[in-house]
Amino acid sequence: MRIILASTSLSRKKVLEKFAIPFECVPPICDETPLAGESAEQLVIRLANLKAQSLVDKYPDSLIIGSDQVGVLEGKIVCKPHTIENARKQLANSSGKTFYFYTGMTVINTHSGQSTTLCEPFKVTFRQLSCSEIDAYIAKEMPLQCAGSFKCDELGITLFDKLEGDDINSLIGLPLLKLNKIMIEMGCNPLLL
Repeated sequence: MRIILASTSLSRKKVLEKFAIPFECVPPICDETPLAGESAEQLVIRLANLKAQSLVDKYPDSLIIGSDQVGVLEGKIVCKPHTIENARKQLANSSGKTFYFYTGMTVINTHSGQSTTLCEPFKVTFRQLSCSEIDAYIAKEMPLQCAGSFKCDELGITLFDKLEGDDINSLIGLPLLKLNKIMIEMGCNPLLL
């Protein structure tokens, strides 16, 4: 059975590579615009499902994995900064505060028709950050394509006081513990591939 990661995210690809199984990364086809009144959890569940569903017809006899993630600070969804100035603002606003991440994941077995969708939460508490620390971090890592302006699997780990969640991989964008369980339930055990 082919494994398809419905994503072009290098971070998600890197996480799935931990399973040491062959898989393909395929760009999903979906509009990622949030709907009016949609919560962070609802958004990531909907988008993970749309991403996976967008590839169902193209990949029969496959296991398709769709995922999406957003960060929430003080009740507001935080997007990718795209610019250094926005990254500075995001990190300054996060300093000393707790940031909530929600990762949605859908796994579809196109052979059996089985499908599972979930939302995995994760909390990150930032330590107090100085302006010089923020500038140094941005210069070293350039996290402009990361919600919240950090890469926790790299130097971004130096920004935190506390991490709370079941699976650090979900913070990077793909909850591997849950994915492993789902794959086993769908007859696609990563250890036996």
